[in-house]
Amino acid sequence: MEQHYKLYRVKELADNDDDFIGALAQAFLEEVPEDAERLKKAVAEKDYHNAYQAAHKMKPTVDLFELGVLDTLIEVQDWGKFQKTELDITDQLAVVLNAVDLAVNEIRSDFNL
Repeated sequence: MEQHYKLYRVKELADNDDDFIGALAQAFLEEVPEDAERLKKAVAEKDYHNAYQAAHKMKPTVDLFELGVLDTLIEVQDWGKFQKTELDITDQLAVVLNAVDLAVNEIRSDFNL
């Protein structure tokens, strides 16, 4: 438990309410994988606007669950925001997507979702 994510800030936000913590975990599983897929597609298509939007939407949740890739996600976000056409962002995207996959699998297991 909590190998690829951390619950410290989630518990603090939820005031240790287990039902609320479970609801936040469920929301993570509903939102973040979908946003990550949107981000992956946008980067592949060099759709800077959608890449920026998807990364921007993911930031608070990635930060709250402390996936450890916030700075890397911001790099991907800035790639889209500033249309950094000369920059290959695929390595950074892979780091973010891997962290999301690991956290999703672990949260699913830890919360029996």
